[in-house]
Amino acid sequence: MSLDNPRKHMKISSLARSSIRRFESYAGRALAASLAFLFLVTLFGVSASAADAQTRPRSNRVVPVDSIPDVEFPTVFALDPVVVTATREARSLFTVPQPVARIDANTLRSAGANNVADLFREIQGLDVVGVGPSQVRPSIRGQRGQRILLLSNGLRLQNARRQQDFGEIPALTDVSAVERVEVVRGPSSVLYGSDAIGGVINVITRRPDEDGTHGNLAYRYGSAGANNKGVLNMWTRTGAFDFKVGGTYRNASPYDAPSGKFGNIVLLDDATVNDTGVTDWAIDLYAGWTITERNRLYGKFERYDSEDTGFGFVDPRLYAPDQPDIRISYPEQSFNKLTLGYEVAELNFFLADRVDVLAYGQQNDRGLVFDFLTSFSLGPSMEASIGINDQNYTEIETYGTRIEAKKLSFDNLLWTYGIDYFQDRAVGTDVETTTMTGFGPAPIVSTDSTPSLPEATLGSMGLFLQGDYQVGEHGSLIAGARYQRASSKTYTTPGLEDQELYDLTDDTFVGALNAIWNASRSVAVVGTIGRGFRWPNLVERYFEGSTPEGTGDQIANPTLMPEKSLNYDLGVRYRGRGLSFEVFGFRNNITDAIKIDSVGLSGGPRPRPIYQNVNVAEFLYTGIEASFEAFLSPEFSFGANYTWIDGENKTDVDLPVGEGANKKANFNVNWLDSAGRWWAGYHFRHQAEQQDAFLGTSPVGLVLPGFSVHNVRGGFRFFAGQFENRVDIGLNNLSNALYAEAANATFFRPEPGRSVTLTLSTAF
Repeated sequence: MSLDNPRKHMKISSLARSSIRRFESYAGRALAASLAFLFLVTLFGVSASAADAQTRPRSNRVVPVDSIPDVEFPTVFALDPVVVTATREARSLFTVPQPVARIDANTLRSAGANNVADLFREIQGLDVVGVGPSQVRPSIRGQRGQRILLLSNGLRLQNARRQQDFGEIPALTDVSAVERVEVVRGPSSVLYGSDAIGGVINVITRRPDEDGTHGNLAYRYGSAGANNKGVLNMWTRTGAFDFKVGGTYRNASPYDAPSGKFGNIVLLDDATVNDTGVTDWAIDLYAGWTITERNRLYGKFERYDSEDTGFGFVDPRLYAPDQPDIRISYPEQSFNKLTLGYEVAELNFFLADRVDVLAYGQQNDRGLVFDFLTSFSLGPSMEASIGINDQNYTEIETYGTRIEAKKLSFDNLLWTYGIDYFQDRAVGTDVETTTMTGFGPAPIVSTDSTPSLPEATLGSMGLFLQGDYQVGEHGSLIAGARYQRASSKTYTTPGLEDQELYDLTDDTFVGALNAIWNASRSVAVVGTIGRGFRWPNLVERYFEGSTPEGTGDQIANPTLMPEKSLNYDLGVRYRGRGLSFEVFGFRNNITDAIKIDSVGLSGGPRPRPIYQNVNVAEFLYTGIEASFEAFLSPEFSFGANYTWIDGENKTDVDLPVGEGANKKANFNVNWLDSAGRWWAGYHFRHQAEQQDAFLGTSPVGLVLPGFSVHNVRGGFRFFAGQFENRVDIGLNNLSNALYAEAANATFFRPEPGRSVTLTLSTAF
């Protein structure tokens, strides 16, 4: 399909629109009927289930969620990793009735990843936003920020104080503590509630999984920004108790982007991408007690601290002297989280075979400094400038709980149901200093300490129910529904005493229907229909201050309505000896979509645009995701994936959504010697040119250029007594190309030039 004018391919006639609406109505009825069917089947079988609960063997389908260890397989032909996030049940990747991806700890370690999102560039449907070792955030199918739900061990990490495009950073969970990362591409609001419009990312950390005392020690060096990191983890399990302690420390300087041309931008020499370094450290403590074979109690404490990082920018004087100088830095961030959990398995109770109770509290304190400087002429020989320095410090407290139960009926119908709740509370201070020169004999300096956001809370409670009906060996049908109620409230705040107070409540009902049908032992057909939703966060409703990129001023909009989406997926998977592939097509329609829009100009000698978050009619995202992997021998494999995503603003077809048409291809070749001691790999990624990317006044130009990236990785391991030692090496951006990821091009933030990563580790 030509992308010269992608919008013309997305136009839908009124007849087609009517057909789609009828189909969506029928889909909703089918979902309700499916839930009713599963519920009636369960009611019919409850008495029988209770009667033989003492004698019937327990099904192995009911297993602890978020605690499945990585599985080692004897040959490369048997790989069938386990995932739990999509259904809250342990399933092999091949049998999950949704598009999912999984990254294990070994892959993260071999790639020398700074962040669990670093490898998203290499997976179909996934991308990243942001730059630097700590500020990279995920993007799924063109959705990012608050439309992506970030979880740690099944619990929310993000909070309601983030800007819409700035989701929470996965760096809050250090990569060295990660067992695996699971990604659900597409809405998952039935199981996880608000913010899961684009997808869910679940970062699952390691638990002590074998008797005795074990640990690992590692050092990582990256030449991009002289990145140094040390890691220490130890864990032990003895009798009924298990413990783990881990810690990391990292110091990285801002990296350099290479000279070259990217669109209209030309860098004659290597240039520093400022604020892409970081000094950070993390600790995590875990303790578990297996009270009986059926009861387990555990607790976990995590802390992450960072300093001297930021949004990233190249000095505009190097490539566009007429552009304003904008800097967004994060001088400090502190994150603390305490989690308590209780698991009860193999209950002899007619309503539940297993119950999981989780409670958590977290505090995220962070500072932000925004600097804006623009110079202009007032006439012949009359130069003037306006500088803005805005300092914000915010404390966000969150507490919540999740109670989840599972019940198996007839050995082929598994119910998952429960309740979850969270509340965010944000308190902040602001000091804005404006300095104007050229308007008199001396600079004009003014200071304003009016808070940009009143003290506010956002709380949400949800009830969810999901039925998983196993159709023999042929597949399964999963239907689910959720009722959610949310409220946001503002409080009297110093500096905003005259501001109106708000106490707003919203509620919604969503559902999903997922199915997988095994046409044969090697072929499975997957289809999904699901609704997602997202509440307006505190920033979208109540924030008043400078926009994130400093291009204007933002005003509040308490009347915002929640976003809603309706998503369809249809795909096929194949798994045979030495070959596997999958292809998915999707359509995600977001209505009442929240988008920041210009609503006028400010007064003063240098008027600035005024922006406000508003509900637009709808955004439409469609796309295709394909991947395959082939094993030519137990030692040699190769694979590839392809992504095509197109976004359209159905309200205004002349104004692209912002991501535009996206075509991405990845190719990799890997070799592992038969003893598993040596390995090597080559990875190639090509991002196609984007014709309708919303770049505005970016110096990149009206077209986002295409680019290609080459990476080579390798390593070896050796044993010394009881110690397993590894050396992993990566050579990144071999061609030393100047490029920026799609979401980082408008505010030009290029990636590092040619660089090396070296990781030394030992485990016992």
